[in-house]
Amino acid sequence: MITGPKYKIARRLGPNVYDKTQGQKYAMRADARVVTKGKKAGSDFGIQLIEKQKARLTYGLGERQFKNIVENIIEKGSGNMNESFIQQLETRLDNVIYRLGLATTRQAARQMVNHGHVNVNGERQTVPSYKVSVGDIIAIRENSKQKPLFKDIAERLKDQKVPSWLAFNLEKKEAKVQGLPKIPENEIAFDVSQIFQYYSK
Repeated sequence: MITGPKYKIARRLGPNVYDKTQGQKYAMRADARVVTKGKKAGSDFGIQLIEKQKARLTYGLGERQFKNIVENIIEKGSGNMNESFIQQLETRLDNVIYRLGLATTRQAARQMVNHGHVNVNGERQTVPSYKVSVGDIIAIRENSKQKPLFKDIAERLKDQKVPSWLAFNLEKKEAKVQGLPKIPENEIAFDVSQIFQYYSK
């Protein structure tokens, strides 16, 4: 998916949109303006649009794919919609690979899955949007473990903080989904309620 220069997008939406724009290099280049082309950032629509774009680009989803997730949750209209939304995004296989630290960005995790390096419950899975479930086992394929992509992985992952809903066995290079993701609102880089308002018009 083509999103344009990442630094330019991060200037509009904030540095948390991309992993590469969260470091010192970006902080030195960026100015503090947050604007959306053609819309006033302070208007209700402008704010909703910014929050929607933040979430969509953070997880690397296309507009149609992102819209379908939100509209399906709105249509069901039961339970905690904000929590359901986060769970839909976090349980994508590419995001799980990223959360485990097997890839440094979600884009790299997406490529890892696309190239067939990941098994789910013993079967090769090449669909990044595949939704994992409680009890699923995610592992690096045996034939892939010796590839340069996974060289020195034990050293890279020794300080990795894995979310509580995932359990990772470094020796076996496999993880188990042991619950559903529950992420405190203060750890989310976008306002979920604004996203639902955007699509509820």
